[in-house]
Amino acid sequence: MKKYNILFLCTHNSARSILGEAIASTHESGRFIGYSAGSTPGTKVNPFAAELALGMGYPEEKLISKSWDVYGKDDAPQMDFIITVCDNAAGEVCPFWPGKPSTAHWGYPDPSQVQGSDDDKRQAFKAVMYGLKKRMDLLAAMPLEKLDGMTIQAELKKLAEVK
Repeated sequence: MKKYNILFLCTHNSARSILGEAIASTHESGRFIGYSAGSTPGTKVNPFAAELALGMGYPEEKLISKSWDVYGKDDAPQMDFIITVCDNAAGEVCPFWPGKPSTAHWGYPDPSQVQGSDDDKRQAFKAVMYGLKKRMDLLAAMPLEKLDGMTIQAELKKLAEVK
């Protein structure tokens, strides 16, 4: 079975995109290798995102914020899908992505901006995690190897409407 490389992009690569990377990489279908990056990466992964990623069985050493420039280099893994998960990253001019990957915007509010107790913050991160997981489940259920690029692109964008 073909494994698909999927890159999740956000501005700081510390919360939503990290969760996307962990969900894709640990997805029970085994169909995806998740990556994440940011346009202006932070210095560390948000502790609530790290807690959830570790809970999925994602390796701690992979929980690092990275620049999206890393994935535009010649020796970078070629992406099949690129998903922006924050409105800022969706509006920015992205690097050139070799291989013409399918792209979509699956926007989520920034859980790191939630005010309140740690429980309130944790719930905000879980909401993003559950939303991404639902979309990844639907993507994994598609017969991707039988679909042409235009159809995959359309289906990927339709997943943005899933709540």
